[in-house]
Amino acid sequence: MTPPQKLFLAAVIAAVIVTTTTGDGPSAEDIVHSSCVHASYPSLCIHTLSTYSGPTITNRRELAQAAVKVSLSHAKAAAKKLAAVRETLGKKREKAAVVDCVEVIGDSVDELSRTLSALKHLSLSGGSVKEFRWQMSNAQTWASAALTDDDTCLDGFQGIDGEVKSEVKEWMTKVARVTSNALYMINQLDDKRGKPHVVRP
Repeated sequence: MTPPQKLFLAAVIAAVIVTTTTGDGPSAEDIVHSSCVHASYPSLCIHTLSTYSGPTITNRRELAQAAVKVSLSHAKAAAKKLAAVRETLGKKREKAAVVDCVEVIGDSVDELSRTLSALKHLSLSGGSVKEFRWQMSNAQTWASAALTDDDTCLDGFQGIDGEVKSEVKEWMTKVARVTSNALYMINQLDDKRGKPHVVRP
């Protein structure tokens, strides 16, 4: 084999290796950016999902699962902070509001866990349409309930001012916003469903 032929063969092999290792599908970054563009909070969506440390995202169902996991992580973190604050309060109204908030964020954690379970059983290809609709409905219902609970927590602080309210509002607003983005990602799996929920400022 002459040197030019060897060089040509080497180039062909290199091209084959690159093609088989990179593939033709979109990257996780492409999926995140294209999906987050129209989310309720695009910048937050891109930031939280671009830095997601779980399994590599290869499709929209996995993206929706990642978004729910992000929301669940934030909800659990907020629950720990609220439980710690509850033990330090002396004012009755503040403590009552935080106690209620601890309860509803606990419900939110449970609902997000159920959402994730429904998504894991969701089949985008194959399987019956009836089963798909059932699991999709479950995921949307639980995620919506979690978002309602996040809002309910903040409602308990109406008429209360101070540092505790500011901290709780910051924590719960973040939870509500990532949950809103997660619900949007779920709805994109069934684009006939409603619009993304916007958390009030």
